[in-house]
Amino acid sequence: MGRLSAKSDYESLRDARISENMARMEMLGLRRCAGELSDIASASSRRAAGSATPRKTPRPRVKSMIPLRRSGRLAVATPTGSASSHRRSARLNGQSVQHTALPPKGGLSKLAAATADETDEDDEEEEVLVDKKRVQALQERRCDSRGRGGVYDPVLGICCHFCRQKKLCGEEDCKRCGEGDLKKPCLGKTDCSSCHSSNGILCRACLKVRYGEEMEEVRKNKNWMCPHCIEEKGIKKFWICNSSFCLKKRKIPPTGIAIYNAREQGYESVAHLLMDRLKQQAF
Repeated sequence: MGRLSAKSDYESLRDARISENMARMEMLGLRRCAGELSDIASASSRRAAGSATPRKTPRPRVKSMIPLRRSGRLAVATPTGSASSHRRSARLNGQSVQHTALPPKGGLSKLAAATADETDEDDEEEEVLVDKKRVQALQERRCDSRGRGGVYDPVLGICCHFCRQKKLCGEEDCKRCGEGDLKKPCLGKTDCSSCHSSNGILCRACLKVRYGEEMEEVRKNKNWMCPHCIEEKGIKKFWICNSSFCLKKRKIPPTGIAIYNAREQGYESVAHLLMDRLKQQAF
């Protein structure tokens, strides 16, 4: 073991550098400045501890005598010092005011009804013109495929519960999509005989692909019910709606485009595939 009292070369070099730095600080006067600063800091700390310094009161703000409105137009329009500058009423300024006589008792309602009838007639004429233009433009773009229906229209189109598209149907006899008659039903959309709600509105393509039913058969069947009503009434067990909304409510992941998988396995539609899976899970 080496001796502990002997200094190493590093320690001797370190001591030599410290002594050189101290000599430089003494020559430059840094040690004296450091001492003075430490004395000032200690004195200020003692004063702060002994007595708290009073808080300075804020000086009052001097309000400017310049007017707030600097616009030359306002200065010309409303000169300062005029007594009538604040009075805007014609009666107070001495001008004559003409008043229109009110209609007799009961005449106000007749006048309002007449104006309302005129506005309604104008609105109806404008609506008819807009509908004609809309129908003419849509007929030029209307799709001939009954199963697809490729023209989207937010006014005439009825939203399908599954694909959620307001497309015009391609049915030849549909007066709503073909002639623009809003009072007529869409022949390319189903209507549940039980609930008559949006849950039972399906287009031809979704009805065939998702449930394996034909639109012609649904039209002939006046008692046709949507899958929601069939499930509520217990007519067909495990027959449910396979739209993404309804599957998420049942905590079932949406199927997406599952018709190809269903047909490969021999099922008629996606609903038949889901019905078989639910049966297997139940038993």
